[in-house]
Amino acid sequence: MKDIIHLVKKAQQGDETAYLELFQQFEVDIYRTAYVYLKNQEDALDVVQETAYRSFKSITSLKEPKFFKTWLIRIAISCSIDLLRQRKKVVQLKPEYYEGNKDGEDDNLPLSLSLKDLIDLLDEDEKSVIILKFYHDYTIQQTAEILSIPLGSVKTILYRALKKLRRLTEEGDLYEQ
Repeated sequence: MKDIIHLVKKAQQGDETAYLELFQQFEVDIYRTAYVYLKNQEDALDVVQETAYRSFKSITSLKEPKFFKTWLIRIAISCSIDLLRQRKKVVQLKPEYYEGNKDGEDDNLPLSLSLKDLIDLLDEDEKSVIILKFYHDYTIQQTAEILSIPLGSVKTILYRALKKLRRLTEEGDLYEQ
């Protein structure tokens, strides 16, 4: 953690190498977050680039260096939502993904895709809370800080989203609400 704080402070003073080293530590997390939102490799990579650009331009505004990763994830979520709104895109998984591995090596693939389908049915707030809580293992308090919403609202959104996911899995039909 001290290493990250030191690198953030150097990056805030204009050290591009320090910024690059920092960003590379969290690039996979940013990509994963963007991919969950966008379901498209190229779009997710665009979000990684946009996150790098936005974070580099505004790193001096980061008040707490220890929250660098949280700050980056927040920017990535914002970029992902912006891209979805900009393109007004409804993302469907390609049918070949459902076929899975013909050798039977990955029997969990359809379940994983079903979970992604379910998460896609959530609204933006619900999706953000679920992704931060379960994909990135943030606490409810950290999720509230990242999304800049009250703790009580995060709890309400989380429980509403979980209830919705539970109801959808019990119904068994992902495409009817």
